Amino acid sequence: MKQVKIQIPSLVENIRVVESFIDNSKDTFHIEDDIYGNIMVAVTEAVNNAIRHGNKFDKDRNVYLSLYVDKDRVTFEVEDEGDGFDFTDLLDPTAPENLENPGGRGIFLIRHLADEVEFTKEGRNVQLTFMLAPVETDESSETDTISSDHAA
Repeated sequence: MKQVKIQIPSLVENIRVVESFIDNSKDTFHIEDDIYGNIMVAVTEAVNNAIRHGNKFDKDRNVYLSLYVDKDRVTFEVEDEGDGFDFTDLLDPTAPENLENPGGRGIFLIRHLADEVEFTKEGRNVQLTFMLAPVETDESSETDTISSDHAA
């Protein structure tokens, strides 16, 4: 498994660093275009949540972003230095009473864009997994092809 890690201070302008990290990872690890958009939106949303809600914009606290690459999946891990939150008790942003709320859609969006989402460390850590299509070889057949269910 290949891995790459960065850490950034909790400043919203550092989202640009995250976008560059994802772009470089796409090129380095040959991530397909059909899931690239999902990765960009989900990971930047997770980092934004870590900066805003986890670390409460405290520039002295960091957000840690890691990428783990396997042959069939990529996993982005985002961790903050905040107090965590109860990720099992979130409002449904699609419920009629919540439709006009200005926030509350980030985790909903993340869960719909990533193939797997797992929270740990009392909500301070989230792992977003995206399945990759296998590299075609002469020996593979059409039935061996795996693609993301969440294509953009």
